[in-house]
Amino acid sequence: MERWLALELASTIRHDGEGGIADDLATVPGATRWIQECGDLLAGRVPAEFAADEDLRLRIVEVREAVRALFARAVRPAQPSPADAHRLMPVDRATARLNAAAALEPVAPQMDWPADGAPVARLLSTEDDPGVRLLAALARAVIDFLSGPQRPRLHSCTAPHCVRYFVKSHGRQGWCKPSCGNRARAARHYERRRAVAEGGSAPT
Repeated sequence: MERWLALELASTIRHDGEGGIADDLATVPGATRWIQECGDLLAGRVPAEFAADEDLRLRIVEVREAVRALFARAVRPAQPSPADAHRLMPVDRATARLNAAAALEPVAPQMDWPADGAPVARLLSTEDDPGVRLLAALARAVIDFLSGPQRPRLHSCTAPHCVRYFVKSHGRQGWCKPSCGNRARAARHYERRRAVAEGGSAPT
């Protein structure tokens, strides 16, 4: 399954499996663990054993707040994730925060043109601080995601208790994963049985 760094960041707020909400970035160790788990998506922006501190954790959370506000806009007119739908920041503020984070790392395009191949472009960073590189990489990943072909396929999972955003892999997909689909079908079945038992008509 394809992974996107922007989606991984948004999904650090998730259902905890027991009816509540878990936050993978709630603590410094949690933030460090998440960064290391996303090492393949960060493409060497931070060292393999990089550890966050409290200041960096808070700054990552700020970027996540912007991401989830913009994801909520992207899925309109559908409902956003219920995890934070009541406290989303305004879209213009989220956009400004994201752009500011993306601009933290100065980069310059560089071209390599091997004798036996085609020219290849890459971005050369002049930033020494891996925390700054991380924040900029997260913000740029979100910008690429929301300006790319994935945005129209972005949806909020409607299964009971789920708070994830996901990218549809096919047109009829309604949930982020099969277990959410099973839970949604079970909830509908329960509601139909309850309506019939109460003498009403079963919901469709």
